[in-house]
Amino acid sequence: MEKIDRLYHLVWMSRPLMQVAELAVEQGLEGSGLTVRMRAVLEILREKGALPVPEIARHLEIQRQYVQVMVNETLAEGLTEQRPNPRHKRSSLLVLTDKGQALIDGVVARERGLLEAIGDGFEEQEITTALDVVRRLTESLKGKTGGER
Repeated sequence: MEKIDRLYHLVWMSRPLMQVAELAVEQGLEGSGLTVRMRAVLEILREKGALPVPEIARHLEIQRQYVQVMVNETLAEGLTEQRPNPRHKRSSLLVLTDKGQALIDGVVARERGLLEAIGDGFEEQEITTALDVVRRLTESLKGKTGGER
């Protein structure tokens, strides 16, 4: 198989990978009351700390208006709360509540357990190489398509 054929196959294999990954995430959320999109907001806040909606949208690489809907769901469930933003009066910071922190910590722990179970079949260098290739491919495609969504 030629290099271009392999690259083409790699790009198209990303779809089934993301579908099965999302299914695994959904199954891991059963009984938690979280949706996949609520989980995405909580994960960004867990990783990055307090952020305004536009910053969450930038990290998720989706439109701010859609993220606002997601954020509203987390606020309604008491998983996040708004705090004043010293940098911008009209764009408050979103922070995890204790309930939200505990929930996302538990979800991430379960997901890491799944990855540990399947990770034995891969060498560390294989994972490092795959991650590097996917990052470079993503950036290259963004450059050729005019950027992010």
